[in-house]
Amino acid sequence: MTTVPRDPERPPVTSAARAAAVPAAGDPEPTEPQLSSAADTFALLASPARLHLVWLMVRGRHDVGTLAERVGLSLPTTSQHLSRLRLAGIVSATREGRHSYYAVEDPHVVGLVEQIFEHIAPDGTLAPDPTPDSSRAPDGWPTPDDRATPDGRPGAPGSPAADAASRPFPSSHPEA
Repeated sequence: MTTVPRDPERPPVTSAARAAAVPAAGDPEPTEPQLSSAADTFALLASPARLHLVWLMVRGRHDVGTLAERVGLSLPTTSQHLSRLRLAGIVSATREGRHSYYAVEDPHVVGLVEQIFEHIAPDGTLAPDPTPDSSRAPDGWPTPDDRATPDGRPGAPGSPAADAASRPFPSSHPEA
């Protein structure tokens, strides 16, 4: 198992913080089917190449050729990854003429992918906790303008989503 190095600027999680994160007495624990499905989803996203594909599709719809080129995979390998992601319901496809366009439309998946890359710095270390600022909601979470629009376009110009969409993914991945 690979361990992500902890950012020395980030304070360790205290036992008080862990205790505050414990579900309230009335909150039901996840069921076995929920745990199994969640584990399967995380297993699908554990492949760097597949995660890169999902990251691209969170930012907009793409055809298989564009995705293969951006991730550095062959067309057959990219198609296999897309097939697995479609079967799991993570990715949707729209056919237009002879082309299929792939996108991530589930807001839960979009949020999960956005949050993981907010949590991990470009060098692979854990990113420091965000500090609330005037461009964010009072609780420090992204505002609706920070997220991509339903049709896959980045949020408002100058928003974190628009800025992220203009940056390339950190690296290409070998065929997986």
